Amino acid sequence: MVRLEFSIELAYEVLDDACEFIFNIHPAITQCQKVVSESLTINQSVQPQVFTQQVDGTRCMRLRGYAGPLVIRYEGLLDLVHIEAEPGDLEEIGVGDLPLDVISYIYPSRYCQSDRFRELANKEFGSMASGYDRVCAIKDWVNQRTKFSSGSSAESTSAIETLADQAGVCRDFTHLMITLCRALNIPARFVSGIDYGSDPALGPTDFHAYVEVYLSGRWYLFDPSGLCPTMGLMRLGTGRDAADVSFATVFGSVTSSPVLIKIAAIVDAEKGFMLPVHQAKLLSTADTPVTNYRRVS
Repeated sequence: MVRLEFSIELAYEVLDDACEFIFNIHPAITQCQKVVSESLTINQSVQPQVFTQQVDGTRCMRLRGYAGPLVIRYEGLLDLVHIEAEPGDLEEIGVGDLPLDVISYIYPSRYCQSDRFRELANKEFGSMASGYDRVCAIKDWVNQRTKFSSGSSAESTSAIETLADQAGVCRDFTHLMITLCRALNIPARFVSGIDYGSDPALGPTDFHAYVEVYLSGRWYLFDPSGLCPTMGLMRLGTGRDAADVSFATVFGSVTSSPVLIKIAAIVDAEKGFMLPVHQAKLLSTADTPVTNYRRVS
């Protein structure tokens, strides 16, 4: 089990009389991700509304901020209990056998134009046997071909541009891997969160993006950027791409300060809390139950 303690602080200057905000800074609640304690402080006298998406446990908060400084601080303590699988046991599932709520994750989306990647995906990976090894080959291809470079992309950067630029941040690595998987009819989705275990030389802790791929009836974690162990990935939001899970959506005029994030892993051998480390087994923290499927030949 992994226990993570973290905080997120967002600071704005609201320039209009009032602005509407939607935040995705509460950790999702799943069978594998348990919130032990949490607190929210807001410097303005406002009434936030928090709602939960039942399909994946994503929590969003809506509030109205008024002219002047607006500072939101979330603090949380959560436990991650990972479902483990041997990579060689995981198989792709034929489109005709995918659950209906998974089908949308093989379609193109705003930042993942998989319909325009089919030729490339088939050229690079089409001759490989289906299953975990092919997905891992896609992850490694993205990682080896793309340079991690802060500030090298923008919020509007899509997988097409990342492929051409061969550089990006975790969001771009994630979009490119998702796009290549979907081009081969492998369901893949975008997860936003915070990671523990990345190299401090990369800069201050920030929001992190990673991939979930649907294999053998369950969503499994992949981090094509390679920045941290998958054991150290906590989930905020889940969607088709970054457009679905922005940490903040603002309806109005504001200026903002850099996000302040802190995260630490609590190690306690007696209670079973361990430090996140790289490991050979594949991990899942999603709620998807194992379903009947037919292996892709």
